[in-house]
Amino acid sequence: MSWDDNWSASAACRNTSDELFVKGAEQNRAKQVCGRCVVKAECLAEALDNRIEWGVWGGMTERERRALLRRRPNVTTWRSVLQVAV
Repeated sequence: MSWDDNWSASAACRNTSDELFVKGAEQNRAKQVCGRCVVKAECLAEALDNRIEWGVWGGMTERERRALLRRRPNVTTWRSVLQVAV
């Protein structure tokens, strides 16, 4: 599988407005959009590499991303990690 550098054009959420930038239980519904997305890994790498603090990105909430960043503080580029996982 190849990595899509222009991932946002293929994102399942590309035509949504603010539904991925919600709080609480609404985040679980937002994550469902990511479940069917073909560029989920690219999106998540973008959020992790840039330390984006708000919204659901790549199927993870900001809390989940912070926890992942704490567990793997030495990762300098998440693309390399997630590209292997895809």
